[in-house]
Amino acid sequence: MQQRELGRTGIMVSEICLGTMTFGQQNTEAEGHAQLDLALDRGVNFIDTAELYSIPPKAETYGSTERIVGSWLKQRGSRDKVILATKVVGRSTMDWFRPNGEETRLTPHQIRYALEGSLRRLGTEYVDLYQLHWPDRRVNLFGEGGTTWSRTDSRDEVPLEETLGVLGDLVNEGKIRHVGLSNETPWGVAKSLEAARQGAPRVASIQNAYNLINRTFEWGLAEFAQREQVGLLAYSPLAQGYLTGKYLDGARPAGARTTLFNRGQRYQKPGVDDAIRAYLALAKDTGLNAVQMAVAFVTSRRFVTSNIIGATSITQLEEILGSVNVAITPELETRINTIHQVHSNPAP
Repeated sequence: MQQRELGRTGIMVSEICLGTMTFGQQNTEAEGHAQLDLALDRGVNFIDTAELYSIPPKAETYGSTERIVGSWLKQRGSRDKVILATKVVGRSTMDWFRPNGEETRLTPHQIRYALEGSLRRLGTEYVDLYQLHWPDRRVNLFGEGGTTWSRTDSRDEVPLEETLGVLGDLVNEGKIRHVGLSNETPWGVAKSLEAARQGAPRVASIQNAYNLINRTFEWGLAEFAQREQVGLLAYSPLAQGYLTGKYLDGARPAGARTTLFNRGQRYQKPGVDDAIRAYLALAKDTGLNAVQMAVAFVTSRRFVTSNIIGATSITQLEEILGSVNVAITPELETRINTIHQVHSNPAP
């Protein structure tokens, strides 16, 4: 397991990060602890969670993942062994996160309220990376497509400078060490870096979706990641499990996330099945495990700081962690890119 620098922070994180959003619904506390134990044993020192989790978001389960991670940290005495990342929810109408059913916004008082809750659930005095789960402004989110912004929307935005300002205060107070973005656009990254030149904390990372059937990060954000060292924390390297092939032709295997929760619309688009079949055929032709090839491709990108993986069983986690032993050779990359040219980003 190799390590890479998180932005310009000097903090070294493992190339694989353990995502935990299944803890609290698909996974019990004991199962979550077992995953964390295995990941730590295999060299993973980076854990990602959020106040939103577990997934799907519900009033009765929000914060459950942080509580499970927190109980593991307490039982194992592992706080000094891991880099801990969590997130504050962006703008939404989900009315259970804030007092009195308040709409979630990235305002100073809401961020302080959210962070205090996360610290309490995690049982820690600080988090290493505090991320804006998605922007306050109206943007295209989670593959919904279409144009979602209009000039009139900006009148109701919490200015990014205001949000970053309170995060800077929290850095000074020692409650967070560094700041990150998530589900962000090139404009948002540029604006954040501009704010840093005026004294706001410099963003260290951006957590966006990236996988074989969604390489849109390469269009504009990859250059920021490399030139400005705002590296990608890639989520959904297996496209919510679709790249395993288990959902081909509308299949719904028992216990799978899309079967349980019907939340796979991002990957239920024209051309997705054809692209997945092409990548599965490539893995078979090259003698590779298709899951490990897909994950290894993401990890191998120069603009990726860490690849956030998730699993619902120890067997799945073992398989995914094995991806660190798969090399994306120039010949294999050429064949992957050939498929990409024919089946370009069917699930952005």
